[in-house]
Amino acid sequence: MGRRNDWDDSDGWGGWYYKPKPRIEAKGGIKSQSKRGAFGESWWAKRWIAVLESFNIGARLGRGRSYARSGQVLSIEIGKGEIKAAVQGSSPKPYSIKIKVKTIPAADWKRAAKALDREAIFAAKLLAGEMPQEIEQVFREVGLSLFPEKLHDLETSCSCPDWSNPCKHIAAVYYLIGEEFDRDPFLIFKLRGATREEFIEMLSAGAAPRKSNDADPEDVELPPDPLATDAAVFWGGGNLADDFVGEVRMPPVSAALPKRLGNFPFWRGSERFIDAVETIYTQASTNLQTVLEEVVKT
Repeated sequence: MGRRNDWDDSDGWGGWYYKPKPRIEAKGGIKSQSKRGAFGESWWAKRWIAVLESFNIGARLGRGRSYARSGQVLSIEIGKGEIKAAVQGSSPKPYSIKIKVKTIPAADWKRAAKALDREAIFAAKLLAGEMPQEIEQVFREVGLSLFPEKLHDLETSCSCPDWSNPCKHIAAVYYLIGEEFDRDPFLIFKLRGATREEFIEMLSAGAAPRKSNDADPEDVELPPDPLATDAAVFWGGGNLADDFVGEVRMPPVSAALPKRLGNFPFWRGSERFIDAVETIYTQASTNLQTVLEEVVKT
């Protein structure tokens, strides 16, 4: 007959039965953008999550997804080769998570940057914040792997009493990191030992020097200051040109700048970040249009 144990909702294993404990609802935790289905939209985010799912930890994956979506992860800190996180489980004290990723030596990073610099399209995409899918092949050609491939490339630990490693708390952090890769593909570089700035500097080191006849930004003549320099004239307003405001119309794309910048890092809201700010932008545009139309009439 199996023994009962009060460990935190673990699976039955080897004839043992672990009595599940209800998790304590977290307040203000990080919530995933995904409400159902797969996590991560970009190929590099899916590539990271595939590493987790290759560990074959069964039902803990589903529970990890649930934790990520319900905001049980309280904090995530990403450093070179290391992730630290806190996850609220069934214990009053949040569990401490550590995920260590094997880093690539600096000399090998330089070799990879040199290989990527041979193809201008790779450097251009990386500088634009996009991860070219061919980048993995370039890394392999110099004997490296950008993403962790083997179990010993990762070292995970959680302070919970679950015997499985990774557990559902670690799985929840993995999923949220995968979504964060959608926002910032350079996070995988940082986890492997090189920040975005460091890698860009490596690429720039191999770039062609600027020609001597290129204009220096400081030497470019700026247009005259359109504002009046006389204080009385400035505060008095003066006469405005009929076309001072210009054409008043709603923007063709609402919240274009936030959409271009992407999601907020580790968003904690109850709805998707873009959905939340798009409503604000639309209302602000409507209000501003009304104000400007009144200015034009007067």
